[in-house]
Amino acid sequence: MLASDQELEEAGNRLGERLLTTGRTVATAESCTGGWVAKVLTDRAGSSAYVLGGLVTYSNEAKQGLLGVTRKSLDEHGAVSEPVVREMVAGALVATDADVAVAISGVAGPGGGSDDKPVGTVWFAWGSSPASTVAVVKHFEGDRDQVRRQAVLFALQGVNNFVDEV
Repeated sequence: MLASDQELEEAGNRLGERLLTTGRTVATAESCTGGWVAKVLTDRAGSSAYVLGGLVTYSNEAKQGLLGVTRKSLDEHGAVSEPVVREMVAGALVATDADVAVAISGVAGPGGGSDDKPVGTVWFAWGSSPASTVAVVKHFEGDRDQVRRQAVLFALQGVNNFVDEV
């Protein structure tokens, strides 16, 4: 399933409206999506009212240095894992003082996959504190662009649902 530009725009607008109406702010911590979630959110005029910042932490060193992800989590679980995306959310919340943060780390392809983490495996987390953070793994089909588009759409929808629930 390819997430179209229109679907991404609509999902970004829905989340932007939800953040505005609830008076909340968001920050992103992205790896495989390379800042695409932040891009979609900031495509909308006035988004500075709810987007506080975005960190693209593609390397493990950036995850550690900018977000405080622990070497232990990276060594034991790898960058594409639940513990790492949870720590990315915590780090983004601290770095930006946002109300909600979203983190994404995955294997977009075409290479880099393994038997336990094939291409298309993407971990997501979103939350407003370590205790409220929700983590989810998804497996997307398609080429690199399709995996990344689906990941962006899923992240936007997930954060929107999270904001509705808290």
